[in-house]
Amino acid sequence: MTSPTLSPTRTWSAVLFDLDGTIVDSASDITASLAHMFAEMGLPVPPDEVLRSYVGPPLLDSLRMTAGFSDAESWEALNLYRDHYADRLLSSPVFPGVAGVLERLHAAGVPIALATSKPESMARRVLDHNHLTQYFTVIAGASEDEERSTKADVVAHALRGLQAAGIDTGNSVMVGDRGYDTLGALANGVPTILVEWGYGSPAEVGDSYAVVHSADQLRNLLLG
Repeated sequence: MTSPTLSPTRTWSAVLFDLDGTIVDSASDITASLAHMFAEMGLPVPPDEVLRSYVGPPLLDSLRMTAGFSDAESWEALNLYRDHYADRLLSSPVFPGVAGVLERLHAAGVPIALATSKPESMARRVLDHNHLTQYFTVIAGASEDEERSTKADVVAHALRGLQAAGIDTGNSVMVGDRGYDTLGALANGVPTILVEWGYGSPAEVGDSYAVVHSADQLRNLLLG
């Protein structure tokens, strides 16, 4: 992604973070489980660039739209993927500097929420394993039945959680790595800062508020 000129620093009332591609570098673990899933379904394994396109959006939707699976096939594939990925879930490292950004935000009293399309139970395990849970006021993810899976729905769920905790969400910002994050946040009136270390492309910059290339730049934009 190519970074536009950053807008003037603002004071944010809350910061929402995506997980995969933003906090943890999970692409290789996710794509390995996707490859296993396709093989178990008796299908050719797509090339790496196609497998990486599945990282971020709700997987059930991607299986229907990208892989062309029926509803029944999509659920079969999703369960195969989840069973395999459960053993790799905690292998993904945190991107350099991101834990420090979370720590600084928390120390500054800025409320933080997770807003991920990964199932909420899995997301909690990842944060717990990496000793990051302490920084989050709200952990919002997809529901196990995929009824809540779109980024817009997950962001709305995160905002409701913050509001229930008595936090003003009127000047919130989303931090993500895909255009999908931008669209989901904008559906809730929230601007997005995209990180270049994730899995997005230049075409996904779109309506983002800013693009950052390093954790230090992200910290400065969030905290001034």
